[in-house]
Amino acid sequence: MRTRRNELGKSQERLADDSGMHWTFIGQVERGQRNVSLHNILKLAEALGMDAGELVRGLKVPPAGSGKTE
Repeated sequence: MRTRRNELGKSQERLADDSGMHWTFIGQVERGQRNVSLHNILKLAEALGMDAGELVRGLKVPPAGSGKTE
């Protein structure tokens, strides 16, 4: 997500505005500190101008007990 955001020249704040999310959430997702719902994956993909499948391609399942779901 960070790579695509940078390719587009968007700040975290701009991506947050474009996707209807808070900029702190964007930063936490990029740092792997938050899990993202399917609904938010779709919103982020749209704001990044890409297919949601491309956004998640290659991601590994995190070990049990890691990441935040709040």
